Amino acid sequence: MFIFSNMLQALASILDGVLRLYTLILLISVLLSWVNPDPFNPLVRFLRSVSEPLFSWIRHRLPFVVVGALDLAPLVAILLIQFCQMVIVRSLLDLAARLR
Repeated sequence: MFIFSNMLQALASILDGVLRLYTLILLISVLLSWVNPDPFNPLVRFLRSVSEPLFSWIRHRLPFVVVGALDLAPLVAILLIQFCQMVIVRSLLDLAARLR
């Protein structure tokens, strides 16, 4: 059973790292939107292509996140990621600890 426990622990670690990286990408994307960079820059295009689908999904499901000119979709996205980290990653780690 310890092999399954180690696999769950590894999965939790990988998922936590991916969620942290995605949070960082979202933060960089938000900061770049404030300075209006060159839209043809490959880095800017990558950041927008990775972050905009989640932002548009949130805007579509929760129309109240756009308040005038203020878009709160990035804040909601980061809160959702934090919630997933607290629930899914911690649950996987707890399950792995119980299987030892």
